[in-house]
Formats: sequence, structure tokens, C-alpha cells
Amino acid sequence: MTQMEITDNSFLRQFEAKVDGHLAKIEYSSQERKVFLTKLVIPEEITEEGFKEDFIKAVLNEIQEKNQRVVPTSPQIAGFLRKNRQYKEMLPVGIRI
Repeated sequence: MTQMEITDNSFLRQFEAKVDGHLAKIEYSSQERKVFLTKLVIPEEITEEGFKEDFIKAVLNEIQEKNQRVVPTSPQIAGFLRKNRQYKEMLPVGIRI
């Protein structure tokens, strides 16, 4: 996969990635240096193998660059973090998944 361009649309509070004219997004809210990832929306037209994982990784890397913590309230994103333990240090103290 080529480098994915992630846009932080702070007005709509969502991270976005466009693929072939279709918009994938992860909705969020933020509070006190924590980003709550609340909903993952990937249009069914995006069928690229591994896109969901690559999209989540790109968003997590973007959050990590801003030195923020992440709280996954979306079951899909929580499941991804459970399988990819290298992102565990991004969780706030006391949050277990």
C-alpha cells in the first residue's frame, strides 16, 4: 500500500482518508490530552486488503506524534489495540483493553 494521507478534520472531529473518491473516517472527541476514538466508518466501496488496519495505524501514529493518549471506545479500534500491543503505551494510566 502507498503512503496514506490522513487529514484531521477538527471541525467535524474526525480523521479522514480518501480512497478512490470514498471517505473513510474515524470519529473522535478530545479532552485533556486524550483522544477518544468513538467510531470507525469505512465505506463498503473500499475493499483494499488490510486498509482498515493501515488506516487505524496511521491515525494512531498521528495521535502519537502529538504526544497524546488514546482511549478506544469503538469496539473495532479496541480490538485492533488488543492485537497490536505496541500501541499499549498510548493508553492512559488505568485504562485496560
